[in-house]
Amino acid sequence: MSTSLSPASNSESKARTVFRVVSGNFLEMYDFMVYGYYASAIAKTYFPSGNDFLSLMLSLSVFGAGFMMRPLGALVLGAYIDHHGRRRGLILTLSLMAVGTLMVAAVPGYATIGFVAPALVLLGRLLQGFSAGVELGGVSVYLSEIATKGRKGFYCSWQSASQQVAVVFAALIGVFLSKLLPPEQMSAWGWRVPFLIGCLIFPFLFFIRRSLQETDEFLAKRHRPSIREIFVSLAQNWGIVLGGMGLVIMTTVSFYMITAYTPTFGKEVLKLSSMDSLLVTVCIGVSNFVWLPVMGALSDRIGRRPVLLVFTILTILTAYPAMQWLVAAPSFMRLLGVELWLSFLYGSYNGAMVVALTEIMPANVRTAGFSLAYSLATTIGGFTPAISMLLIHETGNKAAPGVWMGIAAICGLIATLVLYRTPQARNQYKAAL
Repeated sequence: MSTSLSPASNSESKARTVFRVVSGNFLEMYDFMVYGYYASAIAKTYFPSGNDFLSLMLSLSVFGAGFMMRPLGALVLGAYIDHHGRRRGLILTLSLMAVGTLMVAAVPGYATIGFVAPALVLLGRLLQGFSAGVELGGVSVYLSEIATKGRKGFYCSWQSASQQVAVVFAALIGVFLSKLLPPEQMSAWGWRVPFLIGCLIFPFLFFIRRSLQETDEFLAKRHRPSIREIFVSLAQNWGIVLGGMGLVIMTTVSFYMITAYTPTFGKEVLKLSSMDSLLVTVCIGVSNFVWLPVMGALSDRIGRRPVLLVFTILTILTAYPAMQWLVAAPSFMRLLGVELWLSFLYGSYNGAMVVALTEIMPANVRTAGFSLAYSLATTIGGFTPAISMLLIHETGNKAAPGVWMGIAAICGLIATLVLYRTPQARNQYKAAL
């Protein structure tokens, strides 16, 4: 058997395997974060309307539009991975992601090619969303299948932890460029530099993921379901997919609020400097990176359900009051304090949520089921920056995004209570211990 198809546990250390599989996840989140950080500059380049609010809303809506393609990517690419293997699917998603990134980075502005410019940017975002629809599911399932017994929560947490490295890396590039270039040059062309850096990173990530090995669990399967069988099984398990979607809504709303939306919120709403907002975002990425594996490991010890319940309830009780305290007297320290608290809530919840989602899905459609549930949730959570701006604009309440985060937490709480009443969820968790 060739090296590329041999089981992941035979010839590689676990740490190296984890690094290989999450590398593409890093690029996917890096691209999404860069777009969110430079939404204002992208608005001026591709969506000039004479109205700053309308231009920004168009820019953020295109950011969210990428998430609308995720369910389709989850179905098509998820079925491909469940049939053909984890390794081949993860290489394909990485390649599609790179093409979408290049389109956003290289398209001339509206002033040069007119309406073709925003159309091509939208197409690039849709392609990114299509590939990302299965990236998280493919990575999470791979990690769960190579995890040592009783440590699935810890292993799966590195899927999200790799995203936080991307958050920090993208924000640090933003800090460096903000110091190097004046604001007018950043708006004119400087915002393209982080996208181009992502394109330059791709060959390295493709090389290390190309040598990724297949999991023992997938190779041991006697029957690999056809695409039709996978779709039939998903339809039969629609309740679990819908419940999984409820779990993920809390994750996607809170994550995009504290990362992608923070630079825009700090600059446009709180009227803080771009540097302050980007520095806070760096700190949030580091905080998330710490809490995710810690709470993933804790869920291995005490169970997924207690962690999910505690942190959804805490979010419901504190998200809006924390935002009210922040907007009452905006400052760098208040923004940092509130975002670190929200980071603690997000990281703790998500540390248990990702592995829980892999456990409740039937094994024969694990990637497609996980990816579909996650993608359906991101079609809502991905619009968090746009929804937050719209809530503030319509209500005049700068703390309104805290209400949106509380609503998402209610979804997570209900989903947890419902899913962990089912025998399948309880049995899957017991089997993982």
